[in-house]
Amino acid sequence: MDRFDGRRALITGAGSGIGRATAHRILAEGGRVVAVDVDEAGLAATAERAAADGTAGRLETARLDIADEAAVRSGTAAAVDRLGGLDVLVNAAGILRSAHTHATTLEFFERIVSVNLTGTFLMIREALPALLAGRAPVIVNFSSTSASFAHPYMAAYAASKGGIQAMTHAIAAEYSRQGLRAVCVAPGSIASNMTTGRGPGLPEDADMSLFTKLVPALGQGFAGPETVAGVIAMLASEDGAFITGTEIRIDGGTHM
Repeated sequence: MDRFDGRRALITGAGSGIGRATAHRILAEGGRVVAVDVDEAGLAATAERAAADGTAGRLETARLDIADEAAVRSGTAAAVDRLGGLDVLVNAAGILRSAHTHATTLEFFERIVSVNLTGTFLMIREALPALLAGRAPVIVNFSSTSASFAHPYMAAYAASKGGIQAMTHAIAAEYSRQGLRAVCVAPGSIASNMTTGRGPGLPEDADMSLFTKLVPALGQGFAGPETVAGVIAMLASEDGAFITGTEIRIDGGTHM
């Protein structure tokens, strides 16, 4: 299946987890990808996997901190130049942190918002001119089940993801007449670097009984990041051509 033959994608957070899985999925379907992340070692691992898969010729990697406005401006321009244009932007980069809300410092709150929400905005703003000149352009943003369902100790994270969800609706409406689609995925119960061990660093005295639903209704335990990557590939291809201005929850029925 070559749904991405000739399509050009810029993927943030591609040094691990869902971002990496998405890069490999789009490469496997014929796309060209610039994969960016702050984690250079992670990007090297992404490139090694592409070499093993025989797709390295269509992958380039670059370090990029999405919370740095100047870096986003220059990094996005460089990615567009390497690809010769842009058709797909996947904003997978983000951080997950937890704390008691009464103990949350302004610095803690602003750091989460600056990476997750502001970073996503910066990537969209800088990529929009190239996307609007591209073919069947699509933006896929990352919300979270925390934006719609109670996740204790994650007020800052939930706020950042709720903001992304609302922003996606606004962008979808604003640029719909120009052929741009903007959609969100809202993962939950997905195994990644964010969710291993104690996951988002829950407080030592966290009351786990507050998490009323932790287990997906489907299958056993958390799903792998490739589960979300498959949905993103659908959304960013012609198979998702009638989907915009909405979010798709991917959690195996955890929050039914």
